[in-house]
Amino acid sequence: MRVNRSVLSAFVVGIVGGAVMSACQTYDFEPVEPLALAQTTVGGTISAKTAKPNLMVLLDTSGSMTLPVDSTDPDCTQSGTLCGTSIPCDVSRCPTRWSELRSAMSTFLTNSGSIARMGLTTYPASEGTTATQCRSSSAVKIAIPQVDDADTAALQNAATQISNEILNRPISGQGGPSGGTPTSESLKFVGTQPELQTTDRQDFILLLTDGLPNCNDNAGDPRTCTCTQANCGTSNSLACLDKDNSVAAVAELKAQKQIQTIVIGFGADFVLNPNEPPDSPANKQRQAGFDTLNAMAIEGGFSRGGTCTTDADCGAGDECLPTKACKRRYYQAANQQELSNALAEIINKIGDTDPCLLKLNPAQRPSDDSLIVVYVNGESLPRGGDTWELTADGVKFVGQTCTRILASTDTNPITLEARAVQRR
Repeated sequence: MRVNRSVLSAFVVGIVGGAVMSACQTYDFEPVEPLALAQTTVGGTISAKTAKPNLMVLLDTSGSMTLPVDSTDPDCTQSGTLCGTSIPCDVSRCPTRWSELRSAMSTFLTNSGSIARMGLTTYPASEGTTATQCRSSSAVKIAIPQVDDADTAALQNAATQISNEILNRPISGQGGPSGGTPTSESLKFVGTQPELQTTDRQDFILLLTDGLPNCNDNAGDPRTCTCTQANCGTSNSLACLDKDNSVAAVAELKAQKQIQTIVIGFGADFVLNPNEPPDSPANKQRQAGFDTLNAMAIEGGFSRGGTCTTDADCGAGDECLPTKACKRRYYQAANQQELSNALAEIINKIGDTDPCLLKLNPAQRPSDDSLIVVYVNGESLPRGGDTWELTADGVKFVGQTCTRILASTDTNPITLEARAVQRR
């Protein structure tokens, strides 16, 4: 992708498709003073027959998953003690992170199970014991199915197995969430799986975590350990932040194996509490969590937000930076509904196989709907019921034009280009 500043906005997407007849009339925009205009050029290639991606869900099942999603809820405190620590929560009155996650994932997998070839790995590998609470993933729970993209029944069956595996894990107690969060080593393990070493389709790891990466061997050394608990002690690796190793792990997966990591932070461990001083111990930990997941999302190659002009472009609780990028680059969810929304947004991006839509974000749209020209194989194509229309999502190719795109082949490509003027 390259960005140039000049007179008009041109958005170019090359896709594979059949030849399309176009009108001879051509519209070109020329610099006109004293108008202040701008140009950005965005290029990319989309295949009309994109293979469904491989998606390994790497699910955090650490002990913090037993905590309430809302620790301020009075129903989550019993005799002055917050449930989820020494006493289990009654999830009918006080939903926990795990109970909310189970429901959201079940809905997501039921509705979108065939959009990708999905597998499941959980971490830590302690399976409810405390003796090995920092042991990273060592086995895949549900393997990514090696089936044809058209076999939707097999794809959905794998998604159903993942859902059942999550639903069958108890809310708390024996077999429930427990142990630490050995994120970096678990990422490295998942990256070795042959199902993610493909060249004919995209490969993703969906990291869903509610806590800061820890299990850092630098515990006890104040020069290298950022404590994630009230007291790290002298040998408690469970309490030592493992930011650098976790960021390095996703960066290596992207650089060496072309595996993109999608990061979702679930819970309140990453959101500053406005009712506490910014430098309070709890808010310092939350800031460390935000910084860690943000860096992982950026280095993982799949970050949210994109370009922006206002805070509203970035969504609730986020802001647009002077660089025109959203501040939060990972997906954040504090409850079941927000997690469902994040999963839907992610699956829409990785499962976007509509070659008849050339997406334009708000910053890329023309100042006026008439100030846009669409080219097919270098010749302008007028809008119409059999060519294209401008929708809220972007340029939507319709009728015979879309039919030709869907019938594309690698040996018979078609180039699409949209140019839009933006007044400043």
